[in-house]
Amino acid sequence: MGISKPTPTFSFLFIFALYFSFYTITPTTSSASLQDQFINCLHKNTHVYFPLESTFFAPTKNVSMFSEVLQSTAQNLRYLTKSMPKPGFIFKPLHESHVQASIICSKKLGTHVRVRSGGHDYEGLSYVSEIEKPFIVMDLSKLRKVNINIKDNSAWVQAGATVGELYYRIAEKSRVHGFPAGLCSSLGIGGHITGGAYGSMMRKYGLGADNVLDAKIVDANGKILDRKAMGEDTFWAIRGGAGGSFGIILEWKIKLVPVPKTVTVFTITKTLQQDPGNKILSKWQMVADKLVDELFIRVIFNVAANNGSKTAMTSYNAVFLGSQGMLMKVMNKSFPELGLTPKDCTEMSWLESIVYISGFASRTPTKVLLQGKSAFPKNNFKAKSDFVMKPIPASGLKGMFKKLLKEDNPMMIWNPYGGMMAKIPESQIPFPHRKGVIFKIQYVTNWPDSDRRTSKHINWIRDLYRFMTPYVSANPRQAYVNYRDLDLGQNKKNCKFSNQAQVWGASYFKGNFERLVKIKTKVDPNNVFRHEQSIPPMLVQN
Repeated sequence: MGISKPTPTFSFLFIFALYFSFYTITPTTSSASLQDQFINCLHKNTHVYFPLESTFFAPTKNVSMFSEVLQSTAQNLRYLTKSMPKPGFIFKPLHESHVQASIICSKKLGTHVRVRSGGHDYEGLSYVSEIEKPFIVMDLSKLRKVNINIKDNSAWVQAGATVGELYYRIAEKSRVHGFPAGLCSSLGIGGHITGGAYGSMMRKYGLGADNVLDAKIVDANGKILDRKAMGEDTFWAIRGGAGGSFGIILEWKIKLVPVPKTVTVFTITKTLQQDPGNKILSKWQMVADKLVDELFIRVIFNVAANNGSKTAMTSYNAVFLGSQGMLMKVMNKSFPELGLTPKDCTEMSWLESIVYISGFASRTPTKVLLQGKSAFPKNNFKAKSDFVMKPIPASGLKGMFKKLLKEDNPMMIWNPYGGMMAKIPESQIPFPHRKGVIFKIQYVTNWPDSDRRTSKHINWIRDLYRFMTPYVSANPRQAYVNYRDLDLGQNKKNCKFSNQAQVWGASYFKGNFERLVKIKTKVDPNNVFRHEQSIPPMLVQN
C-alpha cells in the first residue's frame, strides 16, 4: 500500500524514538530561517492544515513555551541541562501526512530530525543529538488514537499514545481483554514496542512485540507502508530491532489477549536483617522462572535509612492472573519461604493491577492512566542492564549489597523470565533474550538537579556493572535495547557498519544483529534514519 506523496489518511503514528536525517547537506541558515523553510516545504507536501501556534515551538519565538514542550515528556533530566544541545525547533504533527512531509522536507533541507513518542529513551536520543547539529525534534504526542476491536481481539494504536491509555481503552470495552506490554504507564507505545515491550504478563503471553499483527510506517522516501507493502523482513525488524533505524511507525495493530476478571497482587518487603544469608532471595532465583506462567514476581532493590545507618530493601512485587486462593496454593507449594499470607494479597481487576504495578498510591483511580504521567518524579539518572543465566551465589549477593549501600539513591529491578519467554525462538523477532534466561537485571542510579556530582553517580553504576560481570551472561554480555546504554558504544556521524557497532549490536540482538544490518542496508542504504545506536547499513552511499 505504498504511496509516493503524502495524502490525507485517517491514521498517523510514529514508531518511537525514530530519528531521521539526510547526509549530504549541512544547513548554514539560522534556526529561525530553517523553521520558515521547513514550514514552507511542509505546505507544499501536505494538504492537511497545521496551525503554527500549536504545532511549532522555537526558542527564537517563545523560549518559555519551547522549554515547556521540550521538557513535557523528556524523562531523563540529565539530557535537559544547559550544556546539552537543544533542537532548533519542535514540530508536533497532527496527521500522518505531516510525518511524511517532514521526512521529505528534512532530506531536502539537510535537517537532522529526532522523533519522540513518549520521551523514555534512557540516553535521551529522542530529543538530544550530540553527533549531528543543528537538529530538530518531531514530537508525536498529538498522534494518539486508539481503536479497539473486541470482535476480532485486536486494536490499532498510534505511536504517540501511552501504554496506560491503551490499557484503559481496552478495559473500557472489555474486562477480560488486555495486552502484555510495559509496567510504566507513561511509555509511548510507538517506541516501546520497537524494543520488545515487556510487562507483568510476559511469562504468560510474551512481549508486546510478540503480539503485533500489523503496522504502518513512513519509510525513508516518505511513503506509508503496511505489513504487506513493507515486506516480512522489515516487519520483522521493527518488532524488537529498536526505534530510529527502519522508518517512523505511525501505528501498531496489536493482538489482544485474555485476562481473568480477577487478578491478585502483593508486595512483601524484606530488609537485609529480615533475610539472613539471603535465603529468600536465593530461593527466588531458583523458582522465579519456573513458577506457573500466570505468576510474575519481580524483585525491587532500594536503600533506606535504618537507625542512623543504611540498609538494603528487597520488595517482592507480584501480579497473578487469578484469585487469591489460587495464588496461595501456588506460593505454598513453590515459594513458601517468602511467607505470603492472604492478608498480603489484594484482588482487583487487570486494569487496577496496572495502576498498582506502575507504582501509584493505593486506591488511585484508574483514570490516572489517561494522564500520561509517571508515578515517580523526574530525575537525572543512568541505567544499565544484564541477563542472568544461573543463580548468583551467596558471595556475589553479599558483594552486590555492599556496592548498593555505597550509593545515595540506587535501585535494581530483577524481572523473571521463563514461561512463554522460554518457548519463543531467539530469532522469531530481533529481541533474542529467551530460553536459558532466569531473570533480567536493571541497574539505576538517580539524583536531583541540586546534586552536581554526576560523575560520582555514573562511576558508581559502572563499578557495580563491572562487579557483576562473573554472574551474568557472557559472549556476548547481553543488554536490553529499551534500557539504552551508550557505554556499550555508539555510532559516529554518517556512520557505517563498524566493529564498534558489532559490540553493542551483539549485546542487544545477539545473532539477529547481522540480519538487522542486511535489512537496514536494503531499505535505508543512505542511512536516513540514524542516531547514536541505530542499526548501521553496510555502506553509506555518497
